[in-house]
Amino acid sequence: MTSYTLSKASPAKTRADAVVVGVVRTEQGPRLAAGAEDVAAAYGRRLHPLLTALGVTGDEGETRLLPTGDGVTSPLLVLVGLGGEDAERDPAAVRRAAGAAARAATNAATVAVALPAEDAALVTAVVEGWALGGYRFTTYREETRSEDTRAPEVVVLSGAARRADVQQAATDAEVVARAVAATRDWVNTPPVDLTPPAFADAVVAAHKAATKGRGAPTIELTVHDEASLAELGCGGILGVGAGSSAPPRLVELSYAPADAVAHLALVGKGITFDSGGLSIKPGGSMTTMKCDMAGAAAVVQATLAIAELGLPVAVSAFAPMAENMVSGSATRPGDVLRMYGGTTVEVSNTDAEGRLVLADALVRATEREPDVILDVATLTGAMVVALGDRISGVMGSEDVVADVVAAATGAGEAMWPMPLPPEMKERVRSSKVADLAQHDWVRWGGGLFAGAFLREFTDGRPWAHLDIAGPAFHSGGATGHLTPGGTGAAVPTLVAYARHLVAARAGAA
Repeated sequence: MTSYTLSKASPAKTRADAVVVGVVRTEQGPRLAAGAEDVAAAYGRRLHPLLTALGVTGDEGETRLLPTGDGVTSPLLVLVGLGGEDAERDPAAVRRAAGAAARAATNAATVAVALPAEDAALVTAVVEGWALGGYRFTTYREETRSEDTRAPEVVVLSGAARRADVQQAATDAEVVARAVAATRDWVNTPPVDLTPPAFADAVVAAHKAATKGRGAPTIELTVHDEASLAELGCGGILGVGAGSSAPPRLVELSYAPADAVAHLALVGKGITFDSGGLSIKPGGSMTTMKCDMAGAAAVVQATLAIAELGLPVAVSAFAPMAENMVSGSATRPGDVLRMYGGTTVEVSNTDAEGRLVLADALVRATEREPDVILDVATLTGAMVVALGDRISGVMGSEDVVADVVAAATGAGEAMWPMPLPPEMKERVRSSKVADLAQHDWVRWGGGLFAGAFLREFTDGRPWAHLDIAGPAFHSGGATGHLTPGGTGAAVPTLVAYARHLVAARAGAA
């Protein structure tokens, strides 16, 4: 476990085993970024030719390890590129740089991080970036299970280290980073070990840990098994899970602090593995389908983080969990399912299953009468086609969408507003035998169709749908604070949005 502290110490005089400094790219060549002025002064005129000789450019993510000489007490200097000069004022760039540096500064007992950190937003970026950039999932790697090269002690150097808001920002950043890491752990777990019942058990364990001890928040937890789901009439969750030997679950969390100024409902898609059902996926498309529960993992961990932070926001979270498999009992194209609340849906594509489990949970959420509903799901490949694998699409009530995108920007996540054109309502209501059509096989606008379908279950309440199909899983090598596998996408945004609700209510008071 890494501990984080703040200090006003000089990076040139700290006795840490390694000192991390940023490098920015300028027209005159690379220079050390804000926070490393004392190091630059210690090297003096030797610095620029030294950086040039090392081939340092300041490009984003570039790292170099440099043994120090006279003037710098620490024996090792870790140089990390931030990008252009504007990057040293950009929390997103600082977060990425901290993540890259965390992987470069290994086998040091103490590390002093002298990246730009002169305000709360930059300190948040440093702590989150370092914590997440050094994340590793080694549960299934016997030879590395006991190996951890991360520094147990990280000191964030900041001229504002004694300010109360900066200290609080660092503490809060650790909470968010732990929630993101826990989400990554769940997403990275093989689906054979994270079936719906096992996933529900994992949430129960996380809830127990979060509510244990003096001062811990009170969070109510309910787990609906297959019998309870049948009694409730959750036809979407039961229909999707019908083909699996592992029965579905619906986990509900409720955090209701006495000083709550707003009520937020969170709904997350929890498909623990998606074969496509009878509309089976190509084999190559199944390899990352353990990540199809990333939305449920995100809303659960965001709820626990909001409670740990003590934010005055009531949160009702719903995580429908099912495994979409092929068998003789699987839902067939042409079947009609009755959702919780009574709406009937004609199924035409069993690989469009996420919207079915979300429908049940969304109606459950509306019954709590929240101020806002946000749902999070790895919902459509169409959104990945539209926005790529690093940007989430957001659609729904115009003002809620704008606030979610703003919260995402502040949290360092890329999200983009998407429309819900009027014609989508006609397509969703095109079934000849049921109230709604689950899918219509029209190639164009599939992500928008899915959003319009979900809107039918929101009771007209303020709502936004976050399609994280691209960003939820990183298939490439580590970059910035992203590591291979689950990313924990949407967790920072959900926490930031909860803060927005508090601020908005305070401003309106």
